[in-house]
Amino acid sequence: MILRPRRLRKNPIIRELVAETRLSRNMFVYPLFLVPGKNQKNPIGSLEGQFHFSPDKVLSEIEECLKLGLNTFLLFGAGEPKFEDARSAYYSHSVVQEGLKSIKSQFGKDVFLITDVCTCAYTTHGHCGIIQNGDVDNDLTLEVLSKMALAHARAGADMVAPSDMMDGRIGSIREDLDKEHFEDIGIMAYSIKFSSAYYGPFRDAAGSAPEFGDRKTYQMDFRNGREALKEADLDEQQGADILMVKPAMAYLDIIKDLSQSTLLPVAAYNVSGEYAMVKAAAAAGLVDEEKLVMENMYALARAGASIIISYHSKDILSNQWIKS
Repeated sequence: MILRPRRLRKNPIIRELVAETRLSRNMFVYPLFLVPGKNQKNPIGSLEGQFHFSPDKVLSEIEECLKLGLNTFLLFGAGEPKFEDARSAYYSHSVVQEGLKSIKSQFGKDVFLITDVCTCAYTTHGHCGIIQNGDVDNDLTLEVLSKMALAHARAGADMVAPSDMMDGRIGSIREDLDKEHFEDIGIMAYSIKFSSAYYGPFRDAAGSAPEFGDRKTYQMDFRNGREALKEADLDEQQGADILMVKPAMAYLDIIKDLSQSTLLPVAAYNVSGEYAMVKAAAAAGLVDEEKLVMENMYALARAGASIIISYHSKDILSNQWIKS
């Protein structure tokens, strides 16, 4: 035999030399949940190893992460008063705004803070927009999302991440940010967000489960691949800086297709259900957690994601699962 592919697998040195896909700690974004109050660090039952932090208590968590080389965070708010019109989402003293000010005051430019922009944790009904005639009103919701994005920008966000899946929200937010001279605030668009069963633990963590119906009129049908690329293209045209696919592991084909059709960075959100399944299987002794987590992370990078948002991020770095 002339061709023997096993020659390039004979030991760890040659395998590392010819590896086609590599991971860097700079690729990872760590989600954090903020709640009102002081001195709060409470375990999230549905997400082993994750916590609800008050704005003062999250500072020590971020300090730990910085020591590991993890400096990019996606902030979610939970526990705020809920209203039909989601007005607590854009109060200047809401928990995300308070968290942004607290974190930036302590760490400044050493951290990069991305904020989730959506109404689901702030509405009485748990939907991602304003309800009119029994359904989410797209255009009314755009006004609230823009107010929320502006509130985050004023409080110190480096980037906003609209996760609502309303038509036109990227253009609306970009226009309003620019009007207020926040031209440098980027937008990471949840461009391809499927209506998925993988979000269960997150909805518990954020208190954002819908009180009635489902989200299929605005989140995407998971059977549709071409429509996914259409959604991403619309966001790119409206001014998105980064395009995201959510969930991640069941949608590697979508990540691959998107990475080949855009020149923008592609983010993959390794969501709560994907994380919880790995944790549960590892706790039951069914899988090797490190090996399974890293296989998943390499799969995301191989598919084309240059940014990985994952609840595993801190474990990966603290346990030195990225050997370099």
